[in-house]
Amino acid sequence: MNTDLLRSLRFMRRYRLVAAAAVLAVLGSSVADLIAPQILRRIIDQGITAGRREVITSGALLLIGVAAAGGVAQFLQGFLSAKASHGAAYDMREAIFERLQTLSFSYHDRIQTGQLITRLTSDVDLVRDFVGGGLVQAIAAAIMLVGAVVLLLAMNWQLALVALVAIPLTILVLVRFVSKLGPMFRGFQQRLSALNSILQENVAGIRVVKAFAREPFEAARYRAANESLLQQGLTVRRTVANAFPLLFSVGNLGVALVVWAGAVQVAHGRLTVGELVAFTSYLMLLLQPLFVLGFGAQTIARAGASASRLFEVLDAETDVPERPGAIELTNARGRVEFRDVHLRYPGSDAETLNGVSFVVEPGATIALVGSTGSGKTSVVNLVPRFYDVTGGAVLLDDHDVRDLTLASLRGRIGVVMQDSVLFSGTIAENIAYGKPDATPDAIAAAAQAAQADTFIEQLSDGYDTRVGERGIKLSGGQRQRIAIARALLIDPRVLIMDDSTSSVDAETESALRASLDRLIGGRTTFIVAQRLSTVKRADEILVIEDGAVVARGTHEALLAESCVYAEIAASQLVGGEELDLPESCMLEGE
Repeated sequence: MNTDLLRSLRFMRRYRLVAAAAVLAVLGSSVADLIAPQILRRIIDQGITAGRREVITSGALLLIGVAAAGGVAQFLQGFLSAKASHGAAYDMREAIFERLQTLSFSYHDRIQTGQLITRLTSDVDLVRDFVGGGLVQAIAAAIMLVGAVVLLLAMNWQLALVALVAIPLTILVLVRFVSKLGPMFRGFQQRLSALNSILQENVAGIRVVKAFAREPFEAARYRAANESLLQQGLTVRRTVANAFPLLFSVGNLGVALVVWAGAVQVAHGRLTVGELVAFTSYLMLLLQPLFVLGFGAQTIARAGASASRLFEVLDAETDVPERPGAIELTNARGRVEFRDVHLRYPGSDAETLNGVSFVVEPGATIALVGSTGSGKTSVVNLVPRFYDVTGGAVLLDDHDVRDLTLASLRGRIGVVMQDSVLFSGTIAENIAYGKPDATPDAIAAAAQAAQADTFIEQLSDGYDTRVGERGIKLSGGQRQRIAIARALLIDPRVLIMDDSTSSVDAETESALRASLDRLIGGRTTFIVAQRLSTVKRADEILVIEDGAVVARGTHEALLAESCVYAEIAASQLVGGEELDLPESCMLEGE
């Protein structure tokens, strides 16, 4: 059996008593099935053959009682196993979701959202089917198999040997069948993940699809993935369809041999008709577990493939681990130092940052500028340890950030990202996301500082307005202002604003800047921006090019001394003013 499938049984620990009760119910049901043929033998040999009506009546009543007891046991088996399996599925989902929260940005960069959704839903359900159905059926089949073999040998060892001839052939068919199904079901789940990824991308980007009239292309892309899933499903069904006729044929061969040999013994007086009927019944009980295992092989194979996919997540190592003995950061001042920092993203051969060094004193504001892909966002992502350096060190208050607990580090850093992601809920809940116990007055003050209070108050439900999935009911600029308010509310010592005003208009940006100037006071602030009016107010500007700091200084000094900064200011930073480029730069341009 798949080792990951066996590992998944650890999620049954909390429900072991319920599972044990389910196994006892299985045992009761199996005992009822094994007793019934003996009652039937007595009815035939001592009742029908001897003409004793009282034996027939008592035997029939006893059969009804045994059947009722077996039915109750089967009900308890189904109910208890379902209760245990659903509990295990709950714990599986909790464990995987918790693991996803601890995995680093680089893991989520590599894995598609649709794949993760499939693992948390379809794969968990398939493993649950094994734990609640396949495993219990396997236990029941094992009990029935052992009981039937013992009773067959006890009744007539010669006929038992004839019956057992079919068992090795049946097992051989099952082994070959299961060995083929495992890889097939893994491929099926992979194709299902790909289909879900396309669906998730399409739904999330439906406005882009419609804007570019790409509905036919998206339909074709989805159809191709759906066709691939269909073909894999048909391949699995063909394998199943080919295996079961052979399985039943081998079983029927065994029954035919037993009936023929038993009829010979009945004719010679060595076996009664009742014993032959009982023996044939036990033979069916012997074959039944093998057929159950044949049908259950599908569940086991699918569950095994899904369990492997689940443990790929549970066993994944984070690229940003918390060190043993990490210390809590308290009373942060906000001094940040980059000491010969190098960064290579996982899976990349090239360095994104190459020897970056600088110091930001507490309360200073530093702006980072550079062309697209130069490494600006990579620099600010290292401060809260969204990624870890591959060389050098990032220090906060003279502590290597890798020596601090992640919770205490990130709890003192406010981040406004390029993509202002909001969660479905109210505006107030989104602003208070980092500080759920914030008072309404504190939430309103943060919104006012972010120039968001004006549009919020114009909404019919104000701060109780629901923003929709990913904040879809708000404009890009409104989402950015909510994100800024969210960062300000936690009162961080370090504030990171990664292109956080790109979606607001110039008038709002001017009013927002005036408020931020007051709020930034006393905080160490990193600003990645594309507007000259935002950048030139910083205490120091770093010019990043090809992952290195190529120039640094104030706006005026860099305009006079750095051709790179002057060219960026002229081409990318929108300031609405004439720029006097250094004479050396103009000569180079000529």
